[in-house]
Amino acid sequence: MYKNILILGRGIGQVMFQNNALSGGLMLLGIAFNSWQLAVLSVLGTVVSTLTASLSGYDKEDIRNGLYGFNGTLVGIAIGVFMEINVTSILLLISGSAFSTWVARCFRYQNRVSGLTAPFIFVVWLLLVGCHYLYPSLLLSSSLEKPELTMDIFRSFCLNIGQVMFQGNILSGLFFLLGILINSRMNALYTLTGAILPLFMILYPHTDLAAWNLGLLGYNGVLCAIALGDKTGIGVVKAIFSIILSIVLQLTGMHMGIVTLTAPFVFSVWITGGLFSVFRSKS
Repeated sequence: MYKNILILGRGIGQVMFQNNALSGGLMLLGIAFNSWQLAVLSVLGTVVSTLTASLSGYDKEDIRNGLYGFNGTLVGIAIGVFMEINVTSILLLISGSAFSTWVARCFRYQNRVSGLTAPFIFVVWLLLVGCHYLYPSLLLSSSLEKPELTMDIFRSFCLNIGQVMFQGNILSGLFFLLGILINSRMNALYTLTGAILPLFMILYPHTDLAAWNLGLLGYNGVLCAIALGDKTGIGVVKAIFSIILSIVLQLTGMHMGIVTLTAPFVFSVWITGGLFSVFRSKS
C-alpha cells in the first residue's frame, strides 16, 4: 500500500517533472487549497492511468516513476474544470485517463519527440469536442472575467505556476514551487525563470490584464523552463527561447479561441528541440 501511495505521489509530481512522492503530495495539497473536488479528481485520474499501465503490462520502472500517471492527473483536473461533476463526467474521466495512458505508450514507441503532456491534450480536446456536439449540457459555461484595470505582480507570478494544473490560487502556486524546491533547486530556479519572464508582457500595451493576472500567459513557460533548462549555457538559452515561444503560441491560441491547455508548452519544446538539433548538425 505504501509503495502504491509513493507511485501516485510521483505521478502527480511528474506533471512538473518531479520524480518525488513528497513533491507530488505538496502539489496535491496546493490543489486542495483551491478546490478539494479538483484534488479528489486529480487523484482519481492518477489512479486510473497508473492502474491502466500496470494492467497493460507496461514497464514497471516507468510506472514506479510516475511516468504513466501525470497525464491522468491532468485529465482528472480538466474534467472538474470544464464539466459538471456527475456520473457521466466521472465515466469520461475514467475512460479519458485510461486512454491517455495508451497514447503515452504510443509516444514511447518512438524516440524523435517526447510525449510530455500531449496525451492529456489530445484526450481533453477529444472530450471537449465530443461533448460540444453530443452532450453540450455537460459542459460548464465559460464565465467571462471582468476587465481588470490594475496589475497584481505577486498574484500573476504565483498563478503562472499554479495554472500548470488549472489552479487560480496564490497558495497553490506557492505549494507547487515548494514541491519542486524540495526535489531540485535547479528546477526551482528554472520555475522562477519561467514564472518571471512572462510578467514582462505587462510592458506590451495590448496585453489582456485579466489574463496576465490569472497566470494564463505564464504557465506554459514554467513547464518549458523546467523541461529544457539545465546547468549548461545552451540549456539556459533553450529554456528562455522556449518560454518566449510559448507566450507567442499561447497568445495566438487565445486569439483564435482555442482551449490551449498545455499545447503551447509541448509545441515550444518540440520546436526548440528541433531547431537546436538542426543548428548542432550544421555546426
